Amino acid sequence: MVLEKINQANDIKKLDKGELLVLADEIREFLMQKISVSGGHLASNLGVVELTMALHLVFELPEDKMIWDVGHQAYTHKLLTGRRDGFDSLRKYGGMSGFPKRKESSCDAFDTGHSSTSISAGLGYVRARDILGEQYHVLSVIGDGSLTGGMAYEALNNASRVKSNFIIVLNDNNMSISENVGGMSTYLGELRTNEAYTGLKTGITNVLNKIPVYGERFVKHIHKTKNGIKQLFIPGMLFENMGITYLGPVDGHNIQQMCRVFQEAKKLDGAVLVHVLTKKGKGYVPAERHPARFHGAEPFEIETGLPKKKRVKPNYTDIFSTVMRKFGDRYPNVAAITAAMPDGTGLKRFSNMFPDRFFDVGIAEAHAVTFAAGLAAAGLTPVVAVYSSFLQRAYDQVLHDVCIQNLHVVFAIDRAGLVGSDGETHQGIFDLSYLSTIPNMCVMAPKNKWELSDMMKFAVEYTGPIALRYPRGEAYDGLQEFRAPMVYGKSEVLFDEEGILLLAVGSMVKTAHEVRLYLKKLGYPCSLVNARFVKPIDEDLLRELEQEHRLIVTLEENVRCGGFGEHVLDYLHEIGSRARIIQVALPDDYIEHGNVEILKKEAGIDAESIEKRILAEYIGNSD
Repeated sequence: MVLEKINQANDIKKLDKGELLVLADEIREFLMQKISVSGGHLASNLGVVELTMALHLVFELPEDKMIWDVGHQAYTHKLLTGRRDGFDSLRKYGGMSGFPKRKESSCDAFDTGHSSTSISAGLGYVRARDILGEQYHVLSVIGDGSLTGGMAYEALNNASRVKSNFIIVLNDNNMSISENVGGMSTYLGELRTNEAYTGLKTGITNVLNKIPVYGERFVKHIHKTKNGIKQLFIPGMLFENMGITYLGPVDGHNIQQMCRVFQEAKKLDGAVLVHVLTKKGKGYVPAERHPARFHGAEPFEIETGLPKKKRVKPNYTDIFSTVMRKFGDRYPNVAAITAAMPDGTGLKRFSNMFPDRFFDVGIAEAHAVTFAAGLAAAGLTPVVAVYSSFLQRAYDQVLHDVCIQNLHVVFAIDRAGLVGSDGETHQGIFDLSYLSTIPNMCVMAPKNKWELSDMMKFAVEYTGPIALRYPRGEAYDGLQEFRAPMVYGKSEVLFDEEGILLLAVGSMVKTAHEVRLYLKKLGYPCSLVNARFVKPIDEDLLRELEQEHRLIVTLEENVRCGGFGEHVLDYLHEIGSRARIIQVALPDDYIEHGNVEILKKEAGIDAESIEKRILAEYIGNSD
């Protein structure tokens, strides 16, 4: 196998042209075999095999700095830098990350996970390189989907002022996670149709260069003017007008062609953008046909592309999807917004049935929130469906544009809590903390699938900013006999006894129920309260229950700092409560990738760990 010759960075340079073609096929086969077992990002990685190979052939790693936007497409990069054996533990606890990690390899120049960051980071490297007088190349690889994010435009605007070499590689596959939307997508689509441009530009340049004396002057003049040849054939010529040299489009599956262009790009002063056309999922028919399904794939059967594990019960996203479809009929003022994830957030059915009230704004979370604020100010009820870790990117807009004006925007926050294999950048473990800091914001979390439906109805009929967060994975269907009406700021008492009080939020109600059953078997009375509201907390109920319980345990799948438990602790301290408090929460740290159950155990928020902690406190401090 040619792949076995790649054991460290730059080994690819030792291969001949024939071996390079074989290597591309072997890499695709390797990725399909490994990801079919472990799960992971398949379609994006299959699409950039030749692009990554060309970059590794032209540049020197780790001396040159290669920054991958998002980074979920860096599997080939990991293979070419000697991490082949790491794929057996890909995305597992203690194993290799599915994203670039500086601590994992010196060839990973920058940690990534969210989109639209690579140009900014690359620009930082360029400025630092020049200030320190060092000599190396910097290249940022960004997808056309990530280029819809506003941060990328801010970086491009600043990159245009760079005088030294800075290479931006635009990986254009016409797909991000779902189909791209907006003006940039249209612009790039038009650019793809102008294939005649590259040949014409070369032909005219060659002809002019042959003219004695004046030919070279003509060519220099054409390159300098903003009304040059490019603008005659490419609409707008956005990048050139920004002061960024544009090269391409180039076939992203032709290694030799890309190598030639990258060598040219290295010679240029200033920022240069190389436009590369690739096919997402290339080489595997199911991924080519359904790139969104194979964006973040679960383990699957290679022959059919179907998941190995069949889903029997609906997950929380499915429940949300059904509720939104029904609300589309029931509430004519309800609109839905997603940031490039209609499938992932469960809005696909709503978009099909109510296209006039559905808005996919692209990878632009900050814009999504302020856009929702505008809809709300004009009389609609917008529902912003977004993953917890991605809502972090719009904190200022939530505070400044929604909550200061007390506008009725509903935030449906998916993937809240631990999400597992994608690791630090995707864990939704901060939302209770950062949302609870904002005046006017109401924050809720459902205990099971029925309560998610009830909370959505409550949220839509509410009058101000409101957020409900729910976890990834199978929707809990226990405790269905408890379905008290939703009342603002009021918790739900599930079991009322004395001694120990379990006060749980959202997904932790299920865990608390398991803990209670265990304690009851040991003969310890135990109350269980479904908090429902994190902001505001139910102060009246707390004041009543703290007198009846010697130990109060708060449970949340959120970091401790600024979370639910701290709010409860502050209030109990304020009223002079004598009850002892245990805060069960995640550590104030970044949680790495791995199986969610393993992560919970390591963090001490699984049922067994909580039981031991309660018994140690309750028995060890008994009167």
